[in-house]
Amino acid sequence: MTLRAISHPLRAHRALLSLGASAALTLSLVQAAPAAKPKPKPVTPAVPAAPAAPAARPTPGTPAPAPAAPAAAQPLASGVAPQIVLQDGVALPLAAVALNGDKFEVKTEVGRFAVGTTIPVASVDHVFGDKPAAINQAIALVLLGKPTEARKLLVPVLAEHKDSAKLPGNFWVEAARVTLVANGVEGAAPQCDILGKEISEATPAPGPDPFIDLAKALLLHKTVKIADREAALKAQTTDAQPADVCAYASFFLAGLLQGENRNDEALETYLAVPCLFPSGGMVINGVAQFKAAEFLTAAGRRTEAVDLVKSAMRFTKDTAARDQANDLYNSIK
Repeated sequence: MTLRAISHPLRAHRALLSLGASAALTLSLVQAAPAAKPKPKPVTPAVPAAPAAPAARPTPGTPAPAPAAPAAAQPLASGVAPQIVLQDGVALPLAAVALNGDKFEVKTEVGRFAVGTTIPVASVDHVFGDKPAAINQAIALVLLGKPTEARKLLVPVLAEHKDSAKLPGNFWVEAARVTLVANGVEGAAPQCDILGKEISEATPAPGPDPFIDLAKALLLHKTVKIADREAALKAQTTDAQPADVCAYASFFLAGLLQGENRNDEALETYLAVPCLFPSGGMVINGVAQFKAAEFLTAAGRRTEAVDLVKSAMRFTKDTAARDQANDLYNSIK
């Protein structure tokens, strides 16, 4: 297996910054350039089309639209609370049903569904609605060194979404994985074992969930040789791992290197998160950019730092990391 994150030379971070700056400059030039004016052609005036009617939001007991693909940057909220969507397109609020064996039981009357009505789990197609804000907030807290606060923030999310854990599009698995990472950072091995099994049972892929090995790498105590801890995290940045595992591993590896005053390597490894694993998660990308901007600020590379921290502010919206990125931006702009 080949390492994807950490194998490039120490000077790679400069190339990555140059690439990012070049791309940003190109984008700004494209946006600023006036559009070319086409030669006028005689045309017959057309009657303006009537404005399209706004799309209606799904309501309980009525068909809901299929989930939209996530945007590259911060996604827009749909204003819809999490729902289960049946195979015929009918949606019911997740809060209105409770899992009972292989059936969902209706707790609150919704449309044609009376209290006590049962719905086979097999007839549910997916979960639809807004991602709980607490998940991104917890991710930021874990990465900012506040795993206990992050874990507490996710307790109600795990409880509210447990019944939908095995449904496509559910939010329980991500919340549980963030909690697993928080437990790993805290050194809570028994909790990692229990939660890791629950995640593996909830996900359709066979075998242990990839986040379990990430948690094991994070659980290594500070008394373990630095080289062994470094190797354990690097092992989670290979092509065999999903992007989010690689992103977390690269981020925590950067922190490990920073603690050893290996600052060039740490900067490179923070930059590897958004550059090599951009699909690992918006908040992880943003916090890694913020950490890299701190290094660049200390080195007097203000222009590069400003570009990075502005991107970090976009990716960490509505989290504690956004506040810290904003403070840094105001101090160096």
